[in-house]
Amino acid sequence: MREFGYAAPADVPAVLSRKAATPAARYYGGGTTLFDLMKLGVESPVSVIDVTRCDALQTLEAGRSEWRLGAAMTMADVAADAALQREFPALAESLWKAASPQIRNMATLGGNLLQRTRCAYFRGTPAYPCNKREPGSGCSALEGVNRGHAVLGGSEHCVATYPGDLAVALVAFDAVLELRSPRGPRTLAVIDLHREPGSTPHLETTLADDELIVAIRVPRAPATRASVYHKVRDRESYAFALASAAVGLQMDGGRVVDVRIGLGGVATRPWRARAAERQLLGQPLTRESARQAAESAFAEARPLHHNRFKVALGIDVLTDALMQSKARL
Repeated sequence: MREFGYAAPADVPAVLSRKAATPAARYYGGGTTLFDLMKLGVESPVSVIDVTRCDALQTLEAGRSEWRLGAAMTMADVAADAALQREFPALAESLWKAASPQIRNMATLGGNLLQRTRCAYFRGTPAYPCNKREPGSGCSALEGVNRGHAVLGGSEHCVATYPGDLAVALVAFDAVLELRSPRGPRTLAVIDLHREPGSTPHLETTLADDELIVAIRVPRAPATRASVYHKVRDRESYAFALASAAVGLQMDGGRVVDVRIGLGGVATRPWRARAAERQLLGQPLTRESARQAAESAFAEARPLHHNRFKVALGIDVLTDALMQSKARL
């Protein structure tokens, strides 16, 4: 057991003040990821700052042009909101398909976005080199057991898959983060939050060490009302995606006028399938055209020895998600 400090400030300014006074401290929400990694010895913060006492981080607001979701809202509370289910069904689905009820009742939105990979080599012992855990040590997954790893966005230094679901839908819907730090506020598109590994896989996000996610803003759009989050996994419930797709769709006169596509379970970060979107715009949506677009989304895939099936699976998942979204129109 390693000792660590704990503080639970009552508001955001107090959280930021505490962080400024203890730069090595980590922000803490539900603890469903951080405490796991602390028990495994992957992370060992000297102190944690509990942000769940801040009422300002636990609001859910539906504005005229966008929704604003407080970063300390739990996954369960957001997924259960009836108005959000009607306007952003894919967001609600990405939350309730993500974890067990116990986890959803504790985990926060901000923490969910920042969860780290479930790669067994990352979470394992130092006997298995991992560039995320120890930069420069190597990537065991490249020649090891890599069935669950990425076919998009990987590098010679890391092929670990981003594990989350919510971020996949947020990337598809052009969501934006509100951030605060002791230096002031800024905004960041969710698609710019996560980094591809490149040669520095231990640098997973573009956040500064002292930045706190305050809220998530999701623009309202006709395409989100018929949205779908389709997820395929090894077991029916409470498992990470082998492949998933968040799709939003708007059609007029039988042709696609707006389409949003995010992919999960197949890439090193939440993946926006721009090529597939471009291919569908202005076209009728049939199973054949959906499949052709899905194939374009995986045209640059680089499968590994054990995960070649993910390319075919990802194409099937995206094809099905597009047709499911059309059926909701």
